[in-house]
Amino acid sequence: MKKITIDPITRLEGHGRIEIFLDDKGNCERATLQVPELRGFEKFAEGRAAEEMPRITTMICGVCPTAHHMAATKALDDLFKVEPTSAAKKIRELMYSAFYTEDHILHFVFLGGPDFVVGPTAPAAERNVLGVIGKVGLEVGGKVIEMRKRMRNVMRIIGGKPVMPTCGLPGGVSKRISEDERKTIIEAGEYGVEFCQVALQLFDDVVLKNKEYVDLVTGDVYSHKTYYMGLVDDKNKVNFYDGKIRVVDPEGKEFAKFKPQDYLDHIREHVEPWTYVKFSYLKKVGWKGFVDGKESGVFRVAPLARLNVSDGMATPLAQEAYEKMFATLGGKPVHSTLAFHWARLVEALYAAERTLELAKDPEITSDDIVNLPTETPKEGIGVVEAPRGTLIHHYQTDDNGIITKANLIVATQNHSAAINMSVEKAAKALIKKGNVPDGILNMIEMAFRAYDPCHACATHSLPGRTPLEVSVYDADGELVKKLVRD
Repeated sequence: MKKITIDPITRLEGHGRIEIFLDDKGNCERATLQVPELRGFEKFAEGRAAEEMPRITTMICGVCPTAHHMAATKALDDLFKVEPTSAAKKIRELMYSAFYTEDHILHFVFLGGPDFVVGPTAPAAERNVLGVIGKVGLEVGGKVIEMRKRMRNVMRIIGGKPVMPTCGLPGGVSKRISEDERKTIIEAGEYGVEFCQVALQLFDDVVLKNKEYVDLVTGDVYSHKTYYMGLVDDKNKVNFYDGKIRVVDPEGKEFAKFKPQDYLDHIREHVEPWTYVKFSYLKKVGWKGFVDGKESGVFRVAPLARLNVSDGMATPLAQEAYEKMFATLGGKPVHSTLAFHWARLVEALYAAERTLELAKDPEITSDDIVNLPTETPKEGIGVVEAPRGTLIHHYQTDDNGIITKANLIVATQNHSAAINMSVEKAAKALIKKGNVPDGILNMIEMAFRAYDPCHACATHSLPGRTPLEVSVYDADGELVKKLVRD
């Protein structure tokens, strides 16, 4: 049995490799995405004061620290049983919306976009942000930089710095927004709305007007019929900051809708010996392995899932883009993995519109920004929609508020089973008779890249050695030798 290894996999956050096993005819028999890091943040948290969690958990990842900060802050609200003020909620969501806008555009331009703008089988040296700018022009490239600069300034104004914010408190936020700052944020929102429309037009011009790309998006190679999960508001519209968790089945019918505090009644985690990432699945369906369909508990999260579980977007321009996407792709639910890229741009437009809406609300300059907690802490759960999917922080403490147990279920864990399924399906469809050029390997990577995984979030390693078990199998699948490092 021949093995092909893609190591490291590229254009994602974190580290990983793809192992592809070929049969005697040179066709793919099995493929897995392995993440050889050990996750440790749940143990880091034990013994720390709960109030430190919004600061500590931002260190998990340099790409999505704002998501962890917000989930941790909401967990403290629940832990101390304190309701944030109206102004504080709006300020939090404002920062989060600005973060979403620039993060989604980051992925499209730097990580996922090169596969379409430059081309999936283009030379490797061109499949990067410089190749994208070379295709779309310096003017558009400059607008990308300017938009991200403005949105990160919004995050700095509210969170103290553009990465690893420090503004979240149980019951509120640490500082108000001045009137001058509000005007700056309004300008950033206006710029973001304009740019996200440009990005959607670019997707239309580059992808939707290219039959080869449309066939790739809508074809079977990158398709899985799974359940979908995401937060929705009281009208079943997409919401990143708050709401109930809704699940729909592969036919688009509502399967479950529950409060974040009830997540353990619906989500479980499966473990495999060849990776340090756990695999989330629906408890009421059960773990049936790496398969899709209604009988499998595998579900998907993130942009496409959120649009599939919702009844629409809460802002007008994003709603138009939402309707166009589903009309073009044949209605809901859409199962095409590459459609995550399109859904991501629809969400970026919603986030920019929401940034502008909240910035225009004068209440964000209120001095009433925190309600002080008075309850003895015991247990708290906070959930937000990270750009990469549903993010859950769950803390238990003693009476002094010292963490005794922490459970973090991050978006990439929720996606990890589906990612492995997508990688294997693409490898089986694309590799024939041992013919594996570089372009084919990149198209296999495209299967995970659409999910925008963050393995720094899903796993984390301590410095030095970590436990490792290596199993060696022969061509017939029989165990030959097992190597263990403690």
